[in-house]
Amino acid sequence: MKKIFGTLLAGAIAATAFTGALSTAVHAKDKTIAVSWKVFQEERWKRDEAVIKKIVEANGDKYISSDAQGSAAKQLTDVESLIAQGADVIMIVPFDSEAILPAVDKAAAEGIPMIAYDVQIEHKDSLYITFDNVGVGRLMAKEMLKVKDAGNFAFIKGDQGDPNATFLFEGIMEVLKPNIDSGKIKNVGEAFTDGWKPENAQRNMEQILTATNNKVDAVVSENDGMAGGVVAALAAQGMAGTVPVTGQDGDLAAINRVALGTQLVSVWKDSRALGKVAAEAAIILSNGGKMTDVPGVKPFSGGKRGVEVNSILLAPTPITKGNISAVINAGWIDKATACKGVTAGMADGC
Repeated sequence: MKKIFGTLLAGAIAATAFTGALSTAVHAKDKTIAVSWKVFQEERWKRDEAVIKKIVEANGDKYISSDAQGSAAKQLTDVESLIAQGADVIMIVPFDSEAILPAVDKAAAEGIPMIAYDVQIEHKDSLYITFDNVGVGRLMAKEMLKVKDAGNFAFIKGDQGDPNATFLFEGIMEVLKPNIDSGKIKNVGEAFTDGWKPENAQRNMEQILTATNNKVDAVVSENDGMAGGVVAALAAQGMAGTVPVTGQDGDLAAINRVALGTQLVSVWKDSRALGKVAAEAAIILSNGGKMTDVPGVKPFSGGKRGVEVNSILLAPTPITKGNISAVINAGWIDKATACKGVTAGMADGC
């Protein structure tokens, strides 16, 4: 619990630092802050947007957005449209970090500051703001090793065009490698998942179960939505709850699965904190501030191209049966939702 409260305290300190930075400068009003979402219907983006929009509008600025609906081609057009609408800063959650580069080049040529939100864009003119995704991968793997340090492991990775899928896997493998090298853990199936979609993850898991004759002891899934698909595939074979499954994002359904015991862990990335940091950074940038003027910025060069970008990496928190009260107390989820169907006393906070 000390680690959890330390993380929350660190977030509070970071938020205070941002608030202080904003209060010490006079910012012009009537700027336009734009966001290009990759797939807005995903649960978590609605939380992010609520915080971003509230901060932007409270500062007297205008918020506009677009939804690429899982299409790299549409997102290119969306960003061009946001430029045409007079955006002073554009936040982009890229569906495909490579495909979006022409639109990023155009915005940069027009002098529009950009924020790569949650997903990296390897472009020197974009500020990368996210949680430490390599660290998220490490946390998922560490929690898995606490309950299962040997056997047949399956790996359900995110979309191949999303750098986060690679960052997460890097962290996962860093932790599991000694057991893999020693032969204790055997990789019996590994698949990228188009669009991070639960139904695609379910198909991937079904194929792995068929190929291994259900001989899977653990599943490392790179996010909560996919974990839901994995659990559905396991449930169809009577294996849900006996095979530990990882995830991340703090999705409400995933937290309930953790409480029920069908998912081992959801690494919680409080998107409210991420939205706050990004919105306040956007306000600084919209008023002529440099990326290096934004509190907490450090260089980052962990992408495929090795392009060094300015970045802010926030710390995540693993949520297991033993600390569900942390997300309930933080107002992320209510007790009724977290504990639905859970026998009293079977999970912390329930």
